[in-house]
Amino acid sequence: MTRRLPPPLVGLVGPWFQKSSADSADGKGQESRLVKAEAHELIARARSALGGGLRGLLLRVPELDDGAALDLAQELRALLTQLDSPDTWLGLHDRPHLVAAAGADAVHLGFRSLSPARVRGILGPDTAIGFSSHAGDGPQDWRGADYLFHGPVFATPSKTGLVEPLGASALRAFAASCDLPVWALGGITRSGVAHLADGFRPCGVALLSGIIGAPDPGAAAAEMLTALGSTTNS
Repeated sequence: MTRRLPPPLVGLVGPWFQKSSADSADGKGQESRLVKAEAHELIARARSALGGGLRGLLLRVPELDDGAALDLAQELRALLTQLDSPDTWLGLHDRPHLVAAAGADAVHLGFRSLSPARVRGILGPDTAIGFSSHAGDGPQDWRGADYLFHGPVFATPSKTGLVEPLGASALRAFAASCDLPVWALGGITRSGVAHLADGFRPCGVALLSGIIGAPDPGAAAAEMLTALGSTTNS
């Protein structure tokens, strides 16, 4: 069985998304704030994004226990199955023991996770393993992985004060030097995709607030797919 890598556009499904103050009841102020979504809203947002053409979902819900995370993963898998498309893809963040029950195609790991090599021993040969890498990481960190999400490329609220943005040039240099396929992660916007397309192009992009966390996930997915298509054909 061939390990299934993510499609060019991946929507991260997580409990937090940005909401501008203009969307609030009083409409006052200009600041954005983080809002926690309940499971039913995450499903509704994922459904909307899939309606806009998104085919890849990565579930990242560290706040949930295994039972709740599995329930959510199975609902996402059901949404993808309803599309009856060979291009659908579901990844789980940092829960290799739930991959089989969720019907996931991959597990995605971070620096707090078990190493990709150890997870391979748990999952066997058929499941894809991804790893989130940052500036300063090297092959020893992702040994055993099949693909990388590298970032944050641009500024993003989830990494403010934790990791400095790489910028498009550093992302391109990393992707060109890496022997694994690379997806850009962090602060990616429709206009930012054009900057990534100059020179060496990453295999794809992964977004949280840009799709699932957007006011209209379906429209956001469609716009990002159009932007990706334009860079591919340019």
